[in-house]
Amino acid sequence: MGEWAFLGSLLDAVQLQSPLVGRLWLVVMLIFRILVLATVGGAVFEDEQEEFVCNTLQPGCRQTCYDRAFPVSHYRFWLFHILLLSAPPVLFVIYSVHRAGKEAGGADAGPGPPPRRRCYLLSVALRLLAELAFLAGQALLYGFRVAPHFACAGPPCPHTVDCFVSRPTEKTVFVLFYFAVGLLSALLSVAELGHLLWKGRPRAGRCRQGAERDGRRHRAHEEAQQLLPPPLPPPPPIPPSRRPRPDDPSGPPAYAHPGPAGDSEGGSGRSKASLATVRQDLAI
Repeated sequence: MGEWAFLGSLLDAVQLQSPLVGRLWLVVMLIFRILVLATVGGAVFEDEQEEFVCNTLQPGCRQTCYDRAFPVSHYRFWLFHILLLSAPPVLFVIYSVHRAGKEAGGADAGPGPPPRRRCYLLSVALRLLAELAFLAGQALLYGFRVAPHFACAGPPCPHTVDCFVSRPTEKTVFVLFYFAVGLLSALLSVAELGHLLWKGRPRAGRCRQGAERDGRRHRAHEEAQQLLPPPLPPPPPIPPSRRPRPDDPSGPPAYAHPGPAGDSEGGSGRSKASLATVRQDLAI
């Protein structure tokens, strides 16, 4: 189980940058494939060659018939399947760690997320292709049923030999289970690929919608400006002839406030009357 734990730790690092669908695929991979194959699969298929019995004692005949019945062992075929499926996510983790180190050191001047997203998209596509290829290979090699009887003819067997497989029903159930898990994994990969493609497309659409929204807002502002009344004209300037000059000695001082014309005439009359009264008093 040590090698399975190491592979599981590598795959667990993928979930840090995976969407929800990718994490569901990882759960299916770790539980329904690695865990089931490591605990149950070995016990079901470990004695398949020893318990493959043929009704002959001819040396080499049983081994030849087993090779014809099972060109590749189920257990080893699924091990290779898991390793090949794990290769794209593990390569993506290695690439992400390498790029994060370059960004931390300042050696990479390019933007980080777009290349990383493209690399993850490529890993999902490769994973899907590997899944479909292994599903087709399993259907062609084994079909969907482990037959209890296998008739074998050809050298080194002297005649047609009848061979029998141990626990065919249990192995058939396991083959169907593993094929169903493969279909589920392929569907999750397709959903994740579609999610990543859909997530990348609305980004440009949102930019276009933002530009259209800004254009509508600008047009509405221009229409509102057209509906407003025109601004009032500025007051006419005062002619230079009517402006008081500060250097004119005959004019009033700057601090004097001009009073009403009536008040100035009344004040001069009162001052003349007081002067006449003072002169009469002096004459007496």
